[in-house]
Formats: sequence, C-alpha cells, structure tokens
Amino acid sequence: MATDQTGAVNGDAPDDPEDLLPEESVLSLDEYLDMHAAVGHRTRYEILYRLVHSGAMSPKELEDALEIDDSTLHYHLNELVDVGLVEKRQRTERGQDGLYTYYRATVFGEVTLTDGVDALIGGEQAFGEMYDSSSN
Repeated sequence: MATDQTGAVNGDAPDDPEDLLPEESVLSLDEYLDMHAAVGHRTRYEILYRLVHSGAMSPKELEDALEIDDSTLHYHLNELVDVGLVEKRQRTERGQDGLYTYYRATVFGEVTLTDGVDALIGGEQAFGEMYDSSSN
C-alpha cells in the first residue's frame, strides 16, 4: 500500500479532512466526529444497537433490555439525541390519556452503527484471515 508525498494512502484524499465534506454538507466535520465519539461509549452503543436492530423503544423497554437505571439511561439517551443519532418522539396511544414517549435511531444513527462499529466487528474475521500466519 503505497503512500503519496502527503502521507495519504490514496492519492484522492485531500490534505484537509474538512474538504471531504460535500460543498453543501448538512453537517460539519465536528458534528460527524461528535456522532462517532458518542457511539464510543458502551452504554450509548448498546442503546443505538437496540434501536437500530429492534426498532423504536420506550424508555422502560430500554431500561429492561439494558438493565440500567432510569437516570443513567436518560443521560445517555440525551447524549445520543444531542448529536443527532437518536430522536425522541411522542404520540398519544388509543384509549390512553397523555403522551407515549419512545426513541428511535435516525438515519445518521443507523449509518454510524452499521457502517461504523458493526462493520469493524464484522470485519474481524476478514482481518484475522488476512493476517493469520498459520494459513501459509
């Protein structure tokens, strides 16, 4: 894997990572990095994992699934909501008074999870085969 004079593995890589963004980018580079940093915490990763793979869930369902207390759950949910990986929704349930609150992954949440951490985990087997010296 040859590098060019700038140290880039690929000659198409810009010198400034900010230049990777489309000209009319919806998010800044810092916002993308904040998303990835948020998923770097195990509890937030597990929350996002459940929301992506199981669909929308109420706080109570998440508490039970993750076996964590309410305040810890809400702290981490707020972090995920703040960076745009999860959205908080409310609706009225037929036959009930008040609002039903639930959380679901955003498109950014799905992509960050499936093309980020999940892809790295899934690639472990390929990495192992690539660097396994016993197969020579």
